Amino acid sequence: MFLSIFLLAIILFMGMSSFSRKASRALSSSSSHSRRTAGPVLEEVDWENNGANAKIAIISLEGVIQGRSVESGKYGLVQLVRAQFAEAADDAHVKAVIFKIDSPGGEVLASDDISRIIKDFQRLTKKPVIACMGNLAASGGYYVAAPCRWIVANEMTITGSIGVIMSTYNYRGLMDKVGVTPVTFKSGRFKDMLSGKRDPKEIPPEEQAMMQSMIDETYSKFKRVVEDGREQAFTSNEKLKQKGRKLSADWANYADGRILTGTEAFTYGFVDELGDFRDAVDRAESLIGVKGCNLIEYEQHYEWSDFLRMFGKSEAKQIKVDLGFDSPRLQTGRLYFLAPMFAQ
Repeated sequence: MFLSIFLLAIILFMGMSSFSRKASRALSSSSSHSRRTAGPVLEEVDWENNGANAKIAIISLEGVIQGRSVESGKYGLVQLVRAQFAEAADDAHVKAVIFKIDSPGGEVLASDDISRIIKDFQRLTKKPVIACMGNLAASGGYYVAAPCRWIVANEMTITGSIGVIMSTYNYRGLMDKVGVTPVTFKSGRFKDMLSGKRDPKEIPPEEQAMMQSMIDETYSKFKRVVEDGREQAFTSNEKLKQKGRKLSADWANYADGRILTGTEAFTYGFVDELGDFRDAVDRAESLIGVKGCNLIEYEQHYEWSDFLRMFGKSEAKQIKVDLGFDSPRLQTGRLYFLAPMFAQ
């Protein structure tokens, strides 16, 4: 009985997979771009078909920004975003991209990778990227929005949180209470930096200065990304009657890690326009000078091998509880662009 159900499931999966590919190709006028030789396999589907030749691609970024996939056998967020922008770059009918962001931020390197993907995409293709902020686009979520040619935020969007955080734990006091004495052999004075086993009195001030210097360097990069991106938005929109917002003279005073509402971000020049997704579409069409574009998105297509992985051996000994939101844990020694309510 089980074997029959299993075989039926396989047949249904293969049939649905084939139908999905055929339907996607029928919807897309650029089916030659729907498959790639490396990275995620993407299929173009209609978000809104207006019967036009020109298209606007919608690329979404949701959740914590990480370089690696949290699930075995899947592509990471950076790989997926890179593949989608590559599809938009290859398709001559795609004239602009709307980048939907709903993220509290995440890893420094992953955020910077996505930021550079957007910057290079606009430089090489001359196609504008319009950021559309959702409920939350803070810290790394704002970092990836900064290079976009135009930023739209809702009045109640939570954004800002421009800053860097790194954390560790010192549990030497607990070890002393239970009578555990750490023994460490090291090749250099600073080889055990950030170790939680040391007595705080043993941590030299030079080490604290080095760690703060690393934080300050990364923070300076964040501010440069914001300043450069906002300058581009202000100067590069020749087709618009109204240029993008310019950063206020005292904008750096609000880049101290605090979160901002969309209204506050607009006041200080961190976003260009207050509105919603439809406003982002209107702005994208204004930038490219074309009205009534088709709206499309890219869905990841799972191959037969992905289905078989579901029956693979797993050594995982953990239970995942879905609370309805991402609650990341900061790993010791990693730099994060993460909103304060998540940086725990």
